[in-house]
Amino acid sequence: MHMQHFALLYHRTVAITASILAEGVALLLARIALAGIFWRAGRSKVMEGSLFEISDATRYLFEFDYAAVPLPPEIAAPLAMVSEHLFPALLVIGLATRLSAAALLAMTLVIQVFVFPEAWWTTHILWAALAAVLIVRGGGVMSLDTLVSRWRQRRA
Repeated sequence: MHMQHFALLYHRTVAITASILAEGVALLLARIALAGIFWRAGRSKVMEGSLFEISDATRYLFEFDYAAVPLPPEIAAPLAMVSEHLFPALLVIGLATRLSAAALLAMTLVIQVFVFPEAWWTTHILWAALAAVLIVRGGGVMSLDTLVSRWRQRRA
């Protein structure tokens, strides 16, 4: 009797956690987690008190410390700063989730290969895993992607 009770409890738990709503919550958390990582990095690249003015420290880093990145620093620094603001913002609202996650995965791989090659197991694998889940599953039911998709289906 105890084994049947355990099996029933297990199957109910699986059904709840496999629901669209539970998946939506998990994907929302993944979107927020990945967005937070890159948003904070983007904010660290701008001058204190400004919205998007690149700091001198950032210019220095891209010119000297991140010199292996295969783009000129005057292109790489603003591109990184804009990407680290735009794609996290899109992730939080769940708009263009797959595209945004793919862009942040690409940034992760650039950082891994050209900037911090020693950080794969300590940091970058987690970023890559979050991005991969979002690329494969999308933003979930708690995203603008879902609202747009439903709107388009109704209009078709």
